[in-house]
Amino acid sequence: MALMDAKEYDPRPAERRRKIIATVVVAVVAISVYLYITRYDSEKKVINNFFQAIEQKDFDKAYGIYEGDPDWKQHPEKFANYSENQFKMDWGPQGEYGAITSHRIDCALEPPKKEFVSPSGVVIVVIINNRAEPRSMWVEKKSKTISDSPVAVACHGPQ
Repeated sequence: MALMDAKEYDPRPAERRRKIIATVVVAVVAISVYLYITRYDSEKKVINNFFQAIEQKDFDKAYGIYEGDPDWKQHPEKFANYSENQFKMDWGPQGEYGAITSHRIDCALEPPKKEFVSPSGVVIVVIINNRAEPRSMWVEKKSKTISDSPVAVACHGPQ
């Protein structure tokens, strides 16, 4: 094959390759952004379910969500440290918030790394009954149990 007999350059394969690479990059970025935005959705759902049960005055269900065990009535002795009666006093109409009729999740975030080497949970900041001061709740990532947050965090806009 002589130099003058070479095939004419076809730019289509190079264009196709650039388009495929650009599509893959855009897809990876979009998936990464989606995963980042939804990273605490399961913990937010636990808090939403908890407060919805309280708002409906279903304290048995709320207690099961709080303890991360919907079948807690099968073994109530497991929860002697924080009994159902104490739970009802804390979260019922006579509790700190009175009858809870509304809630809104302000934000969800992991605690600062300097305070926790490897945080096992997520802080969910909740506005209860439209009060000015939010409540920081802790949701364990694995067991989905709820407790008061060991750290107070402030939200910086919706997250």
